[in-house]
Amino acid sequence: MKKHFTCFLLFPTLAFAQIPTGYYDGTSGLSGYELKSKLHEIISKKIYSHHYSDVVGLYANTDLDHYYENDETILDIYSENPTGPDAYNYDLTQNISSANAEGLGWNREHGMPQSTFYSLYPMYSDLHYLIPTDARINQLRSNYPYARTTGLDGGNSHNCNSPNTTPCIASNGSKLGFSITPGYTARVYEPIDEFKGDVARYLLYFVVRYEGSLYNYNYLLSTSPLDGNEERGYEDWYITMLKDWNALDPVSQKEINRNNAVYAIENVRNPFIDHPEFVNMIWSETPDSTAPQTPTSLSAAEIGESFVKLQWQPSPDSDILGYRIYQDTKYIGYTKSNTFFADRLSPSTTYNFTVKSYDKGYLESPETSPISATTMASDNLAKDLMITKYIEGSGNNKAVEITNKTGHEVKLTNYFISIQFFSGSNYYFGENYQLEGSLLPGESKVIINLESAFPNFNVSNGDFITNAPSMTFSGTHYIELAYGTKYLDPSTNNYKMSYTTVDGVGIKNTSNSNGNKSLYRNSDVIDPNVNFTISEWTEYPSNYTTGLGEDFLATNENIIENNFTIVPNPVKDILTIQGSGFKNSRLAEIYDISGKIVKTFSGNSTDVSDLQKGIYILKVNNQTLKFIKK
Repeated sequence: MKKHFTCFLLFPTLAFAQIPTGYYDGTSGLSGYELKSKLHEIISKKIYSHHYSDVVGLYANTDLDHYYENDETILDIYSENPTGPDAYNYDLTQNISSANAEGLGWNREHGMPQSTFYSLYPMYSDLHYLIPTDARINQLRSNYPYARTTGLDGGNSHNCNSPNTTPCIASNGSKLGFSITPGYTARVYEPIDEFKGDVARYLLYFVVRYEGSLYNYNYLLSTSPLDGNEERGYEDWYITMLKDWNALDPVSQKEINRNNAVYAIENVRNPFIDHPEFVNMIWSETPDSTAPQTPTSLSAAEIGESFVKLQWQPSPDSDILGYRIYQDTKYIGYTKSNTFFADRLSPSTTYNFTVKSYDKGYLESPETSPISATTMASDNLAKDLMITKYIEGSGNNKAVEITNKTGHEVKLTNYFISIQFFSGSNYYFGENYQLEGSLLPGESKVIINLESAFPNFNVSNGDFITNAPSMTFSGTHYIELAYGTKYLDPSTNNYKMSYTTVDGVGIKNTSNSNGNKSLYRNSDVIDPNVNFTISEWTEYPSNYTTGLGEDFLATNENIIENNFTIVPNPVKDILTIQGSGFKNSRLAEIYDISGKIVKTFSGNSTDVSDLQKGIYILKVNNQTLKFIKK
């Protein structure tokens, strides 16, 4: 029987951390994958991602036993005996890498194996499914999925100490063996009933939190229950089992308190602990067996030097989940709307595109008739995203700004911040940090070290907040914005990631000298540069952050020199001009990034709510100033 506990948090800073008012606004009335996508949007807004090495200390806030022995030892769900004394206990200092028997020490266990997501951040250190467990059981569990098993060898049981491996039964009754769960027969690990719901809820959290990236993960791994689909997430047999475990083992006070503690650390909650009913509400789709109709009227709505905007008439079926886009017969992405930007293309090159719709049963329509589009020889837009600010300040004061000058929205899922380290006589790249969401035209986003203490820029104003390896650079390191592409390794029949440099600061394979300075990209630099060129940058003192995250302007275009300014900037509705430089002007002009006049007005203000989001140029008395329409 499930034990019930009254728990008083020992950490005053966490005592208030219940579900914030309005946290789940917008979910009312939703169900199925629509609810799942809304939850992803809610819990992925601003994450505080920690370095993997920090996790050991953070367990003091999240995983000490205040519930069973109540002795503040580590609460390990792989060894905890909820009905009697534990076979062994650990404190935080007993962290080891491996063991040939139970009870020798503990280590960090990825409930979703790190091999699934190539050990990338922020997934690598996400505390919601990164738990402390006995080192021996963690080692034997390996990257096997969770499922039911007897743990018996021909009716005989073995403990899990060396030389026993699989099958075996651990000291608290958890098991390793071959699955008896319908739909899967290979090796698995089964936690005890007391913690089956905990496991189910943190695994379901994973496919909500990282929706949009699931296709890139290694779902071909023989032990992975991921199905490669962004909406459903897991294979049907696994979904069925996790739903059963969610019902079998209701949310406990331990889970509630842990969810609050992780939220206080990472600024993200597990929605299935707050609302376990969401599990059945999401995974309740009843697909039909009829393939959807083909979308129609595929066309190239816009063409640039490095992109083509595709649009089409949606399929009329009521159960459409989205559309898959193919470039020269190769899959390049999906969308839930009827438009898609194929980007990172070469100039003066002809491409062929087709689109298929897919439905809730993952049945695909026939593809559209192909269309051809030839990119322009050149335009005045950036070919790709670029780094526009680099700040290597005192202590942990590290920040990088990226900006979108491409003229169209760019999805960030395949973009990474990378760092090159030196060890012995070799240079190597550390674990990459994956960006998320999208970047609008003219928009900038800041990646900042979460331990930064800049005098004039608050960490909370960053967009990606992390002290992952990529954001621990010093001036000697080379760092880059990279584009990742999944590929199939024929030697293993598994997916891997390869990375292409988009833009960089410093020179690869050397010790650089960019310490204690802020580098701002000059505004006349349009394209990223894989070969760092210092003349493209303006240098400022250490910890300088003026304009960080606001727009792409280098501060050598200081608006004071123009004797007028725009307020607010970025602007949403009403643009107002202030300063002496406007007094003698009868006419002001607004240009888009291509140089086309889009608006003229007199007076000191105008309504710009009808303008598209992006970068614009205001011209007054032959002086110009860039601004962002948000």
